[in-house]
Amino acid sequence: DIREGRADLGIIAGEVDTHGLTSVHFSTDRLVLVAPDTARWQGIQTLGFAEVLHEHFVGMHRSSTLQTFLGNIGQQLGHTLKLRIQLASFEAMCSMVAAGVGIAVVPESAAQRSRTHQQLRQITLTDSWAVRPRYMLLREGSNVASHVHALMQAVQHYHQAPA
Repeated sequence: DIREGRADLGIIAGEVDTHGLTSVHFSTDRLVLVAPDTARWQGIQTLGFAEVLHEHFVGMHRSSTLQTFLGNIGQQLGHTLKLRIQLASFEAMCSMVAAGVGIAVVPESAAQRSRTHQQLRQITLTDSWAVRPRYMLLREGSNVASHVHALMQAVQHYHQAPA
C-alpha cells in the first residue's frame, strides 16, 4: 500500500522487504515467554521456542500478525500450536497465563506491565526472531506531509520516553 501511494506511513516489526521504502527505526522489542509463577517454571531463565511446543498456549486472536507469525514458526518446526484460548489483548492473555490456562508469547513490554499485578514468570526466548526491531516506513523519495511528520515525531518521542 505504501509503495503504491495508498498509505502515507506504515509500521512494522521484524524483518520485512523494504525495497523502495525508507525505513526509520524507532524501537526494538523482544518477544518473551510468559508462564504461571509455579514451581514447574521456577529457575528457568531462557528457553528455545521448540522446547515448549508440546505445551498448551494462550494465543492472540486468529487474525493477529503475532499469532500468524507464531503459527508459522511452529509449522516450520513440525508442530501445530495447541491453543486453549485466543484473546484480543496481551493483558487478557497474561491474565489467562497467570490463572494457569497455558503459556504465551508476548512482547516483553506487555509482560513487564502485567507482571506488576499478576503472578507471572517471564522467560527469555533464545530464538533470533524473538528480537523485533520496529520501523516506520515511507515511500522512497516521497515528500512527507506535515501531519505524517508530526505522527512520526510523536511515535519516536513516545518510545524514547522513560517507562
